[in-house]
Amino acid sequence: MSKLRTQFVCQQCGRISARELGRCPQCGAWNSFVEEVISPPASDAKRPQGFALRASSPRRLSEIEALQEERWLLPMGEFARVLGGGIVPGSMILIGGDPGIGKSTLLLQVALVMEKQGRVLYVSGEESESQIRMRAQRLLGNSRNQGADLEQTAPPNLYLVTETQLPQILEHVATLQPRLLIVDSIQTTYLPELESMAGSVTQVRECASRLRELAKTSGITVFLIGHVTKEGSIAGPRVLEHIVDTVLYLEGDRFQSYRLLRSVKNRFGATSEVGVFEMGERGMIEVPNPSEAFLAERVIQAPGSAIAVTMEGTRPLLVEVQGLTSPTPFGNPRRTANGVDVNRLLMICAVLTRRLGLRLSEQDVFVNVIGGLTVEEPAADLAIAAAIASSYKNRPLRADVVLIGEVGLSGELRMVGQTAARLREAAALGFQTAILPRRLGRSEAYPEAIEIIEARSLQQALAAALLGEEQDSSSG
Repeated sequence: MSKLRTQFVCQQCGRISARELGRCPQCGAWNSFVEEVISPPASDAKRPQGFALRASSPRRLSEIEALQEERWLLPMGEFARVLGGGIVPGSMILIGGDPGIGKSTLLLQVALVMEKQGRVLYVSGEESESQIRMRAQRLLGNSRNQGADLEQTAPPNLYLVTETQLPQILEHVATLQPRLLIVDSIQTTYLPELESMAGSVTQVRECASRLRELAKTSGITVFLIGHVTKEGSIAGPRVLEHIVDTVLYLEGDRFQSYRLLRSVKNRFGATSEVGVFEMGERGMIEVPNPSEAFLAERVIQAPGSAIAVTMEGTRPLLVEVQGLTSPTPFGNPRRTANGVDVNRLLMICAVLTRRLGLRLSEQDVFVNVIGGLTVEEPAADLAIAAAIASSYKNRPLRADVVLIGEVGLSGELRMVGQTAARLREAAALGFQTAILPRRLGRSEAYPEAIEIIEARSLQQALAAALLGEEQDSSSG
């Protein structure tokens, strides 16, 4: 008998080592190496019938027929926007997100609307078929006492199965010939011939590779649900994100109703696109005008409230940025940021202290972005600085003004990209004035429906935005 061979594999990055290491030299993770048995490759593995590989032969570029990309119509507009206009046949899409954020609910909704265009197979390794039926019953709007009605209104082309072994899943696919396959989740799917446990680097990599082979050879679109680590990245090897065609993240605060579906990789569309949903009793409800939703509960002319225009992909979003300053009882004042980078907040506070003379070293500063949205681009710097200055001086900002611009360390304002698209969105929502950095060139015309106030420095911008007489909050 041959000697049993083992290896140690990092569960974060997939690095292979002959012995166990305390810290991975590639990704730096501690105690991430797991022992796995080395098994010979199964070259004679049985493939599902009907999905044989096609013979390949090199051809000249001029000999290849140019095919028009056809997408399947997805009746969910926000989801279709993130995918680039619809579902590409034969593509492989990975969706990740925190536990309980709504990944399974969203894909079950996709299955319910896509079954009208062909068979859909929903494979779950975490829930029983009866549990999925209960969720589908809720999404379809039927009460618990109307089980008989569900049998009459249930989609006829939606099939459910609870299975974790990949060979069995492929056999079900070969039998049903579905148009869409949903696997929930890739971490619970495993190959019996591999000695490692489900969710390990080897299992995730091999299962994803075989599902990719299925998608490319049969034209079936495969949706995968992936777990995330405590750092927020998709669990498993990084190669998993390279295998799939599209990587989507479902984001949002679990205590907020809004969810953002963000594209970070898309071979068939633009990256960084965002779709906005609201979690309700009937599942994910599309929010066609998220800017209006984020500003629905805004208090007009409240000190410390400013409106920023941020870009999420190609979509401009208007969000309310709130700032609050309060005298600190401690030696070191606090800087608390919710929805913005704390390092960016520290820089803006330093500029306000040094260039505008605000005594923020004696104040605790809190900044919050309403709606659970995370703003990362520097175009929101001016709005953050205005919200902090408004709270410190106890003077409200003009109610009809939006602020767009990056703040430099010298207190100057710098231009940001796609300014015209931001202004058109602000004008559509009824804002009449925009404060911008002064531009040097005239390459792009601004909309005429909104008044433009250009400022060279942060001090000029705040002078144009603040209302009322100054009431320094540090006095009294």
